[in-house]
Amino acid sequence: MIVCVCNNISEGKIHQAVDAGMTSMAELREQLGVGTCCGKCHSCAKHVLRECLNSANQTHPSARPMVFHPSMAAA
Repeated sequence: MIVCVCNNISEGKIHQAVDAGMTSMAELREQLGVGTCCGKCHSCAKHVLRECLNSANQTHPSARPMVFHPSMAAA
């Protein structure tokens, strides 16, 4: 299914992006252009992203998202 008509981004491309490590709408916008034209796809893209992330967490339950701690980076 095409999620973003303006940039021809399919549900499959979003799945591939998540498999490659993307975890946010900001990353999808930056890398794929999702939601950068008319914006009508934003809610659908966000739904697909959440489904992908939930599916990935169920497949790899021990996997935890990386969290950046600025105070630790300065040390």
